[in-house]
Amino acid sequence: MDWVWFLEAPDYGFARQVLQRGTAALFFIAFLSSFNQFPALLGEHGLLPVPRYMERSRDYGRPSLFRWRYSDRLLRLVCVAGMVLALLLVAGLPQLGPPWVPLVVFLALWLLYMSVVNVGQTFYGFGWEMLLLELGFTVAFLGSEEVPPPRTILLLLLWLLFRLEFGAGMIKIRGGSEWRDLTALYYHHETQPMPGPLSRQAHLLPKPMHRMEVVGNHFAQLVVPFFLFAPQPLASVAAGIVIFTQLWLVASGNFAWLNWSAIVLAGGAVSDPVLRAVFGLPEPAGSPAAGLQSPVWWTAVVLAVTLLLLVLSYRPLRNLLSSGQLMNASFNRWQLVNTYGAFGTVTKHRVEVVVEGTLDADPDGTEGWREYGFKGKPGDLRRLPRQWAPYHLRLDWLMWFLPLRTIHEPWFYAFLHKLLDADPATLRLLRLDPFDGGRPRWVRARTFLYRFASRAEFRENGERWVRLELYEAIPPLSLPRSPGK
Repeated sequence: MDWVWFLEAPDYGFARQVLQRGTAALFFIAFLSSFNQFPALLGEHGLLPVPRYMERSRDYGRPSLFRWRYSDRLLRLVCVAGMVLALLLVAGLPQLGPPWVPLVVFLALWLLYMSVVNVGQTFYGFGWEMLLLELGFTVAFLGSEEVPPPRTILLLLLWLLFRLEFGAGMIKIRGGSEWRDLTALYYHHETQPMPGPLSRQAHLLPKPMHRMEVVGNHFAQLVVPFFLFAPQPLASVAAGIVIFTQLWLVASGNFAWLNWSAIVLAGGAVSDPVLRAVFGLPEPAGSPAAGLQSPVWWTAVVLAVTLLLLVLSYRPLRNLLSSGQLMNASFNRWQLVNTYGAFGTVTKHRVEVVVEGTLDADPDGTEGWREYGFKGKPGDLRRLPRQWAPYHLRLDWLMWFLPLRTIHEPWFYAFLHKLLDADPATLRLLRLDPFDGGRPRWVRARTFLYRFASRAEFRENGERWVRLELYEAIPPLSLPRSPGK
């Protein structure tokens, strides 16, 4: 039975702490984001109401608690339950019991959040949703403090990080030529969906540094992931490189919990001896006991899940090697062992949709139009972009996609009608309501070309953005009014 040593990894106690508590913290943020935004976006009176969606999808096959009944109250109860369970895990309380306790809590988080994602339609169509679901399911089988970390689960989590990083790298190499000629970062910081407070400074770096950024990205995503499976301390060094590059992405933009998920996963490659060597900590007293330390039933559960996830890995592995690589795709209804990737091409120009309203009876006037302000997306030329990640502003993200696809999305017209109604829930999604809760007579949507101001332009007028009007995308809209109003 000498081979059983491979099943357990007693030197990865810190890694388990990072994986469990970090994943739980991300679940808390995801549920908090849904609690604050879901009712206005997808609730009973939202832009894309879930009840109407479920009525149209009678053959709906994805698992969700809302498949049979949806209400905003039930949604909020699910989010509160998810936040409470996540906080318990962050505090480490379930991890103090038998291994089945954190298992049950993590699986509850997975099922609760899957219920939300699977009815979230376009507002939940982001790769980091399925990433969090896969991460939560896999981390569930790391056990508790009563058993050593299972080595096969740690390896499967490294396989998840490998797919996340290497998949993103291959998408870029197979995508736009800007990644191959090293010019992608000439544009990315300026045109990314939601810039952060340092994005303009990153954009204004000299072009040779941008080219070095691209080379560093290719190295971090196409070479480094293989070393995650190398012996220590190489695996920890590879994890450190991943963490460093992800922190740069955190500092230079807002990508919800995508980068933080990668950082949490990279923590799973760092062993306790490496940490002790780096920080000069003493060796633990005593020597590890020989033989298998986990109960047989727990080892059987871990091996069964390992086999399941290995079988499900076939299609994602084939996808990684395919010239027709899919990005952010799931191959099963439970969203386990998915394929990931982002920014296969980089947008060269930033087009923003600006939403305005007016109280004037005549919409043809040019003086009475006032601009609505969004929390995350660019608008006010002087305003410094905010740091929101890992919190996810779903409306702002979809506003970025509008000019890239079509502005004539059903949810966007619903949004405009909510503004005409001065719907309080919708207005809470915004940073600025220029009518202070009042109803405008008309609303419209115009498009502008945005670019970051140069240092000289900023010194001259204090504006961080320069914009040029393109065209009126949606002409003035109004709601029917009763006589006399």
